[in-house]
Amino acid sequence: MQALWMVAASLFFATMAVCIKISSAWFNAAELVFWRGLIGMAVMALWARSQRTPLRTAYPGMHAWRSLVGVLSLGAWFYAIAGLPLATAMTLNYMSSVWIAAFLVGGALIAWSPRAGAPLPARHGALAATVLAGFAGVLLMLHPTIAQHEVFAGLVGLLSGMLSAFAYLQVMALAKLGEPEVRTVFYFAAGSALAGGLGMAATGVSAWDWQHALWLLPMALLASLGQWCMTRAYSHGATLVVANLQYSGIVFGALYSLLLFGDRVAPAGWLGMALICASGIVATVLRARAAPDAPGEEH
Repeated sequence: MQALWMVAASLFFATMAVCIKISSAWFNAAELVFWRGLIGMAVMALWARSQRTPLRTAYPGMHAWRSLVGVLSLGAWFYAIAGLPLATAMTLNYMSSVWIAAFLVGGALIAWSPRAGAPLPARHGALAATVLAGFAGVLLMLHPTIAQHEVFAGLVGLLSGMLSAFAYLQVMALAKLGEPEVRTVFYFAAGSALAGGLGMAATGVSAWDWQHALWLLPMALLASLGQWCMTRAYSHGATLVVANLQYSGIVFGALYSLLLFGDRVAPAGWLGMALICASGIVATVLRARAAPDAPGEEH
């Protein structure tokens, strides 16, 4: 049942990306971030009330930092979805596990002293190979498929995955302190609404049309449903099967990209996506050994 909850979460997140792709024709990234945050706040407040979980926190600074990094990642991902084929934008955001592996390898290399004579642990070699495979997949996916005018959006999409990894590390820290996930998601939604509002003040507000604005509601609701399903999937412990099923979101994104938007992916692009999925799965397995009860990643 946990596996089914994770597949459902991945489907909801991919469908949310479809709503973002469509609504990005009429709303900019700041507006999308604002409405996702505002509606998400209401949903998370109701969820917290149903669970009788107070929203008051003893760690406002950590929540603020998590929200800042998470909002930057979210805005970058929304921008990438608007400017890239949906399958490409989805895959780049799922690079967060590979980025976490890169951070672990980098930290180990900084701490390691060759003069001490102690070799690096074998798992760091496996992590390094995973990172190289993941970025090889990015090159395969972007080089044959991305157009010249999409290069910047591709770099922003890659940045969204890196920032998502930073945000995930902060979520792990909050989870170790005993913060309920509903509270963490609520403050992230609040930060999204605040940052989106500031962005709208700077960039302006698009012309309002109820026919177009109707896409904003399912976008935020699907994000909340995806988070709820992911929480249910992890409710009895983070098994490797459940953790790795999150990559089904790339499959759903690719199917939507082909069927709804008519995007074409070259064979090398499919190979790159498969390589990123494989490296992400390996990175998740290696990470689970160090943090067996880590929370789920948000997309």
